[in-house]
Amino acid sequence: MSTLNKDILIGLLFITGIWSFISAQFIISTVLFAGAAIYSNMVIRTN
Repeated sequence: MSTLNKDILIGLLFITGIWSFISAQFIISTVLFAGAAIYSNMVIRTN
């Protein structure tokens, strides 16, 4: 997966998490924020 695709995926997870938080879907937003954080840390460590 290229760097651009990884950045787009992390950005989409983050934006979707913010949207879920605004919509008062706190469980879903927590899962999305955690997924974005874990995935971005995995991407950084593999380089």
